[in-house]
Amino acid sequence: MLRFMPVGDSMTIGSAGEHTWRYRMWQHLCAAYDGPCALVGPRETLHDKSTDEPTSYAYAEPGFPRAHLAGWGEGWQHMTPLIAEAVRKSRADVLLVSLGLIDLGFYTDAEQTAQNARRFVAEARSANPRVRMALLPVIPNIRAEADDSFAVEVTRFNELLAKAVADLDEPRSPLVLASVPPSYDIHRDTYDGTHPNERGEHKIAGAFAEAMHQAWDLGAPYEAGV
Repeated sequence: MLRFMPVGDSMTIGSAGEHTWRYRMWQHLCAAYDGPCALVGPRETLHDKSTDEPTSYAYAEPGFPRAHLAGWGEGWQHMTPLIAEAVRKSRADVLLVSLGLIDLGFYTDAEQTAQNARRFVAEARSANPRVRMALLPVIPNIRAEADDSFAVEVTRFNELLAKAVADLDEPRSPLVLASVPPSYDIHRDTYDGTHPNERGEHKIAGAFAEAMHQAWDLGAPYEAGV
């Protein structure tokens, strides 16, 4: 069985009542992957915006696997110390990683964030030397549109992340950089300029699916439901 672990921040954990891109990815894997697979990870919660706390209920679709390693307000610097144990305990084969916006917004500059991403890769490999990783750059968001200095940091980090993927990729533990389609529009694909709505969820899931299919011949091209 191939075991996928979604790793991310608020855009990955999602809020009460949402489907999340994790669900869209699960739908895709069920249809496209020729073999048994699972979503794994040490957490199962969504984020309840009414209490600003995790919640174990209110998934829009109660039947899909809930496991992940994601947290509201968490970034590379938060997940790096956790990833080795999470990979080891869940026996994850593939990491689907969407991080960086929180780091750049509140904690670290582009260079520091990229160093944390490199440490993340090393920690994940310490638990599973054959783990595969698909990594998503920081995607378009309202802060980058409104704040030129923040946009510069995002652009710089995305360049450094691409370099890290190229530097650290190896046959035994391959890395691939996913790419959100140019059509991603924060005014149409998010509900607040940052967090994805249904359209955005499909585009994020599709970015991961297309990257894995093109780089590793895993699964199939993504067919969005919207």
